[in-house]
Amino acid sequence: MNGTSHLGDFLRTRRAQLRPEDVGVPTYGERRRVPGLRREELALLAGVSVSYYTRLEQGQSQSASPEVLDAIARALRLDESEERHLRHLAHADRQRPRGRRPAPERVTEAMRQLLDALGEVPAVVLGRRSDVLAWNRLGHALFAGHLAPAAPESAAGRPNMARLVFLDAHTRALYADWPGKARAVVGNLRLVAGLHPDDGALHALVGELSSKSAEFASMWADHRVRACSVAAYAMRHPLVGALTVTQQTLSHGPGPGIVVATTEPDSSSRAALTLLAQAVRSAPPTGPAALVPQSPRTVPPSSGSRPPVS
Repeated sequence: MNGTSHLGDFLRTRRAQLRPEDVGVPTYGERRRVPGLRREELALLAGVSVSYYTRLEQGQSQSASPEVLDAIARALRLDESEERHLRHLAHADRQRPRGRRPAPERVTEAMRQLLDALGEVPAVVLGRRSDVLAWNRLGHALFAGHLAPAAPESAAGRPNMARLVFLDAHTRALYADWPGKARAVVGNLRLVAGLHPDDGALHALVGELSSKSAEFASMWADHRVRACSVAAYAMRHPLVGALTVTQQTLSHGPGPGIVVATTEPDSSSRAALTLLAQAVRSAPPTGPAALVPQSPRTVPPSSGSRPPVS
């Protein structure tokens, strides 16, 4: 992957998603051949020359100042996460260390202690690529009770939440609003790709999901970004039924984060989670994944799958 090419893709996609009437650009009833704003219209809104903005979209300028990026972000009406993503893409080639592979991700002893302390709260340790590095018993039961409890301990067979959301039928059925969850997963991966443009394992994951899921390929091509720090999701758990959880990420710096799921006090969701916790306590600690009364399944490749995105 190339940072400047991704900058151009991001700018072109977001420009195409802005209608002239959204930003007060008059069209005088003319028939337009391109979706969204033209380059010259966006350049005018940002207060930069058309030739300079064109070079940015073509990946020929790697020296955009913070002031120019601020102006372009305002013209494109980017939110805070999107503006931060724009800056990462614009400076990718200048900031990344050459030839250095990302350090292997691991679960620290402090994280394991926190997982144990959160015994009554579902918790999962996720790496930057959404690999499941560890989970407590309730986190396993809520998010992936159809998988073996020890699955995160094997690097070769470690679950990946993005892969589960798009390719695993059990995980897909967990979310009442699956498209909303799927867009959040893709938006977060976009942010990570901007931060780690040389992460080969991440690019391989994107390629795999793009080839196996037309839905993922379409969402990835949309270039939407989203920081998944806090979000509420309605879930349909096969053992305890409907519940709504707030998923929030506890993170300190660039390492793995702990995703916890909480419920409102005195709610039916809290009652469902309490019931699940009781089932977990009564199950053998290292026994098979028997909490979910169904076998693991995968979603067959969608029709019209696209080639991998690089």
